[in-house]
Amino acid sequence: MKLPYLILKKIFPLSLMLLIFPLASCQIEQEEQAQLPDVNVEPGQLPEYDIQGPDVDVGLTTRTVVVPKVVVIQDKETVEVPYIDVNVPGAENEERTITTEVQVPSGGYNLEIQGIYVVDNDLWVISRLTEENPNAPKADVRISDRVVINAPSMPVQQFIIGESPDGSYNEQYTFIDSRQQIASQLQSGKQLYGNQQQASR
Repeated sequence: MKLPYLILKKIFPLSLMLLIFPLASCQIEQEEQAQLPDVNVEPGQLPEYDIQGPDVDVGLTTRTVVVPKVVVIQDKETVEVPYIDVNVPGAENEERTITTEVQVPSGGYNLEIQGIYVVDNDLWVISRLTEENPNAPKADVRISDRVVINAPSMPVQQFIIGESPDGSYNEQYTFIDSRQQIASQLQSGKQLYGNQQQASR
């Protein structure tokens, strides 16, 4: 009497597993091969402007600007500044003030923006720094010059002809000994502002 009970006790779990296993399993058949979608990726680039033949008007406009006097003192004055209007067909213009500002060891220095060029879709701003009064009292002073330009938005590179005064403030500019160092690049570009007398200095 005990023997059939033990046999049933062992067979019942086995038969239960055999019944459940087919219910829990499933069969998957691949009907067609997978394939990634075709994506055509074009390399990005900044817009280019044909600046070789634009209409360029140069005049004067007034702006209220911060005029540096001494490093710790700045006054606001209304001054006349050159205004450059560049008309490039099909391009949207942006008006902005381009300022060159240098920290010098006395008030005996002069800074003047002498030319603006378009070189490889960048605006190159050429300034000249000169010491006009070596006997001026020593004091850290920031001197500046500026122009207002209405033109397509382009990166700006600033070059200053003259000796770089000591100080980390001036590290944002590229100081050069003479215009001849960049003459070939300027000749390949388009001059927007400046005159021949300045260009030859």
